Amino acid sequence: MRALTLVLLWAAFPLNAWAHAGESHDAVGWAFDPIIVVPIGLTSILYGLGFERLAFRRRGFAGRQARPALFFLAAMLTLVLALVSPVHELGEHLFTVHMIEHELVMTVAAPLLVMARPGGLMLWAFPERTRRAIAPLLAEGLLRRGWWWLTSPTLATTLHGLAIWTWHAPPLFDSTLDSLMLHRLQHVSFLATAIFFWWAMIWRAGRGTAAWHLFITMMHTSALGALIALSPRVLFVTQTRFAPEWGMTPLEDQQLAGLLMWVPGGIVYAGAALWMLMIWIGRSGRGGLHADPA
Repeated sequence: MRALTLVLLWAAFPLNAWAHAGESHDAVGWAFDPIIVVPIGLTSILYGLGFERLAFRRRGFAGRQARPALFFLAAMLTLVLALVSPVHELGEHLFTVHMIEHELVMTVAAPLLVMARPGGLMLWAFPERTRRAIAPLLAEGLLRRGWWWLTSPTLATTLHGLAIWTWHAPPLFDSTLDSLMLHRLQHVSFLATAIFFWWAMIWRAGRGTAAWHLFITMMHTSALGALIALSPRVLFVTQTRFAPEWGMTPLEDQQLAGLLMWVPGGIVYAGAALWMLMIWIGRSGRGGLHADPA
């Protein structure tokens, strides 16, 4: 896990990183935004320290936690790829790449992070006295009730859908390219609502309910992608203004971006819905205590 942390820190803190604000659109390189990089690095450090401490105390722990650790590693590397690597900078030039960036955050990094469930291991990174002080706050009280409320299936699906549709309103989307604060808020809201959504689907909802919410999400994100792809005129003027420098017209850049949300993005939600539906049908067929109530 030390090696994991070092790799993530090396990826997130490249020597040639430049601040997002004031950067030139003439070059594509690594981006350094403390609001993005520091949480990725800190989360990785805490997870690595917690994993190492528990692996030292409990025999066989590392083997049992190998799969969640791989999920966590994949999630962190995906976030670095989407938000720190040149993919992020290229997304400032091409709407198509910007859409890939957002899909990586919402449909790859978020579900991987949810399946890793890193919270418990991160808590073990702290000294025992600190753990004893923090644990009751997480197990009871306002934080727990707030998390339970935000990850209820209906609310999580609604929040995730609102974030996607709101930020893809052309005037607001274009404004994020000229405002660092709005761009940060966009990324944070995409990741946060996606985590709420996938936590609700994987750990809270019955498999039948999860399949329904995933199907709804697939339908409305595909509809949004189709609206963007099939528009006869350029809607995202600022986002697509550099497309000619990359061999595309602004309309072609917009069409390809919409197509990426429409098809690959929709496939992720549809695939997850079918998987949940298969589990639900299988459990229902077994009946009794094995049946999934919803």
